Amino acid sequence: MTTSSTTFHGLRAAVDFLSSPALIRLITEIDDNGPIPPRKLASTLPDLSTHHLRRINHLARVHDLVRAAPGAGLELTTSGTELADFYDAIARWARHHAYPTRVSDFTSRIRHTLSLVESLPVANPAGGSTRRPDGELADTEVDVEPAGPRALLLQWLDAHPQITALHEPDTEYGRAA
Repeated sequence: MTTSSTTFHGLRAAVDFLSSPALIRLITEIDDNGPIPPRKLASTLPDLSTHHLRRINHLARVHDLVRAAPGAGLELTTSGTELADFYDAIARWARHHAYPTRVSDFTSRIRHTLSLVESLPVANPAGGSTRRPDGELADTEVDVEPAGPRALLLQWLDAHPQITALHEPDTEYGRAA
């Protein structure tokens, strides 16, 4: 497992951004079905408001997750493709652990799992059971499992520092004006 340079503030902001239902939908839609043709975003994701579509399109571009390709439309960048892979890995982990419930949709699995990761204290190296007596996942499994959500998130964030850089208060991009 790698040691992450992500701060608590950066982690919280990244989780908030990455768990946005609109972002999850946008990234997975493009990953599953290819580029979204120009002016077809609203009809491709009809359950999202125009405001949410504009905002997530803008934020995904700023974070280098999508780009407008001439003639093709909105497509994933390398970072966006890797985010789609991260989402798939998180969803597989959640499905394997029946989290948050045995039957959940893709977006809910990702959102709940990222929320779980965000709520954990700093990594706990102690082992433990996979379930607490109340049936909830044990913190240690989520926290230290090499292919667990925390490890996957920290690895992805280390490889894509632009996500946390825009949210850190003392960085060039995140500095308050």
